[in-house]
Amino acid sequence: MRKEFVKIAIWGFGAMGSGMARLILSKQGFEITGVCDRNPAYVGKSMYTILGIDRGTHPDVVVKADIAEVVPPRSCDLALLCTDSFTAKAFPKIKWLLERGVDVISTAEEMAYPIAREPELSREMDRIAKENGVTVLGTGINPGVMMDLLVVMLTGVMADVASIRVSRINSLSPFGETVMEEQGVGLTVASFEEKHRNGTIAGHVGFRESSRMMADALGWKLERFEQQMAPIVTKTDRKSSYGFAAAGDVAGVDMTAQGYVDGRCAIDMRHPQQIEPKLGNVETGDYIDIHGHPNVAMAITPEIDGGIGTIAICVNMIPHVINARPGLKTMLDLPVPRAIMGDVRVRIEAGE
Repeated sequence: MRKEFVKIAIWGFGAMGSGMARLILSKQGFEITGVCDRNPAYVGKSMYTILGIDRGTHPDVVVKADIAEVVPPRSCDLALLCTDSFTAKAFPKIKWLLERGVDVISTAEEMAYPIAREPELSREMDRIAKENGVTVLGTGINPGVMMDLLVVMLTGVMADVASIRVSRINSLSPFGETVMEEQGVGLTVASFEEKHRNGTIAGHVGFRESSRMMADALGWKLERFEQQMAPIVTKTDRKSSYGFAAAGDVAGVDMTAQGYVDGRCAIDMRHPQQIEPKLGNVETGDYIDIHGHPNVAMAITPEIDGGIGTIAICVNMIPHVINARPGLKTMLDLPVPRAIMGDVRVRIEAGE
């Protein structure tokens, strides 16, 4: 028997959470049951007012600051958790949802492959999810797809793999305030370098997760991992929806990383990202070069948009997560992602 609706709650209503709401509302078979966000400009307001769209026949959804009011027992099938970047910070929220029998999709970058940095928390999440008969997945455009899952999929047409080089040159402009802070957008160069030295600026979060995902998928043992960070300094003022960098200040970060297997660099990654890259005469793109038999070279220009890409992959994975066996999952564990073009309810397996 087909579900009446696939019921979704959203925790975090910034650029990504609100974007997911818009996409869900454009699809058939979904119902948004609640939104949680602590932004005082949002609390108490209709989700539709914030989005600036007509709610039509949809029931109204008022944004609340307390997740317990948003997700009462048996109120939703799955929660989109659009907060945090780190597994340790996201864990209490994930635990709360899992213990209430709710499937979870998290946008926290480390959650794309949490065992890479948080093996104990990963085992705990897996245990809690299985005990409560639900599933948790971390995903996004990157990590989650462009610099890891897509690489793994391309190796499927190869007889052997010697080394991987992957680059993503992208725009930060679609992302919200949290990402701007993590990338140091708007900082002076001196402030950026100080924060880099004392470890209070993250830059891109996910290289370690992507490297481990690819290595594990190929059966490689990742012996050593290294990464580097440098500021991208703008020569002209740049402004995006959530960030601003004055001329001479930091518009983003140039990140590089290496994964070593059998004493050699087998995984080489580069990821320069900045707001409004065209103002710096930078063309965006995604590039994958895999050396082996046969060699594989892929280029996508311009880049797959990071904003809609993250929004879409999270929404499109909803039926896969609902259908999955309980536990902690990664993108390696679930069916191939695909766009939801019809009624989402036909994708939900019988009995779920």
